[in-house]
Amino acid sequence: MSELEILHSKSPAFYDLYERKTDLQHQTHYCPGCGHGIVHKLTAEAIVELGLQDRTVFVSPVGCSVFGYYYFDVGNVQAPHGRAPAVATGLRRALPESIVISYQGDGDLAAIGTAEIIHAANRGENITVIFVNNAIYGMTGGQLAPTTPIGEMTTTSPFRRTWHEGPPIRVAELLSALEAPVYIERVALVDNKNIMRARRAIRKALELQKAGAGFSLVEVLSPCPTIWKKTPVEAQKWVREHMLPVFPLGVYRDRKPESRTAYSFPQRTLPEVLEVSAPSSIPHLPSPADKAKALSVKIAGFGGQGILLLGQILAEMGMTEGREVSWLPSYGPEMRSGSAHCDVNLSSQAIGSPLVSHPDVLIAMNELSLEKFSRDVPPEGLILYNGKEWPAGIAKPQARVMALPASDIADKLGSAKVGNIVMLGALLAATRCLATATAGRVLEHKVKDSRLLEMDRHALEAGLAFAA
Repeated sequence: MSELEILHSKSPAFYDLYERKTDLQHQTHYCPGCGHGIVHKLTAEAIVELGLQDRTVFVSPVGCSVFGYYYFDVGNVQAPHGRAPAVATGLRRALPESIVISYQGDGDLAAIGTAEIIHAANRGENITVIFVNNAIYGMTGGQLAPTTPIGEMTTTSPFRRTWHEGPPIRVAELLSALEAPVYIERVALVDNKNIMRARRAIRKALELQKAGAGFSLVEVLSPCPTIWKKTPVEAQKWVREHMLPVFPLGVYRDRKPESRTAYSFPQRTLPEVLEVSAPSSIPHLPSPADKAKALSVKIAGFGGQGILLLGQILAEMGMTEGREVSWLPSYGPEMRSGSAHCDVNLSSQAIGSPLVSHPDVLIAMNELSLEKFSRDVPPEGLILYNGKEWPAGIAKPQARVMALPASDIADKLGSAKVGNIVMLGALLAATRCLATATAGRVLEHKVKDSRLLEMDRHALEAGLAFAA
């Protein structure tokens, strides 16, 4: 008896068991005849054949696409509805050696995510988008999708889609009108021949990303038997007869990587990016001796107290000194007196998240912010409070506390606007996180009013003296 040759098997890019499922851990969620299972298989095979499994990050948003993280034994990130291209962009830029796949359905990509996909494509982001188009909202009950053909009935178009709802959006044609994408193809899961064509398209898109070519998208016309209320065979036939006339198959963009040089951006390390991004009028100055130490700062107060500006100044100082930085603002709709705060990270290493939950330093410009955030500061942290003394009604934390009347000092200097700069001086004196000279240079760059700039200089000196 001759040895059995296995022609089809489960790809190594899938988990052996789908342990994130509570039951039936050897089966997928997908309905019989659903195209997602086929596209998953084609994608997994391409990942393994190209040797990309250890480098791949799979981004799956809301919809049937969300199940991808149950099955693919690669990096997995879940994205909010429609935001997968934005998440994929962040991943690809933060991890330039990675292979990022944005796996999206039509209700996700062509509806709530229209802006994200257009701008990612227009920037030529080096990501691969696999767009599964079944012309219906599959997971949430069969609502009208942006790709539903004219004349079709859905739960939200019981009298069938008309021109009143607009014609279906043709994503491949839409994105091919942009200059930056390098590869866009539409394929269909209607028979074995076309499935093999889809396989080649997905592989090519990943090869282009591996080569650093730029943005690629494969649109896959796919059956959805359950929601279209058809058998798997009928659903496949429906794709051929109803979708192919509306969404013609073919290659809509195939540009060689070398012809994209006008739209290419060289991969740079983050310190190099920061150096390029720093204002040219500010020379790079040496950092203090403890530059290697990361520092997280939360600045909070009322709108109008310069909360966000102080965060921007800190971040710009960090950039000037070659540090990796992040600045995350949060504020209400009021221009004045509304609550405002921002998070700033300074580090010599890559910053994983801009969010600061337990700040090394809290700068509280009012009592409300002190009460809200002081409990989050760790015992080894520092609290700078804009007041003459710690308020009696607030429990004092274990962290080191410094109360300084920054607003009173600012008033004596001639303007309440410079209270935030008093706090900046105190922060620099207390932590030595950045060079004082850098603060002066950044202020010169940001403050154009000569009178206010002079007061800022005095405010900086006052804060430095107080905390010295």
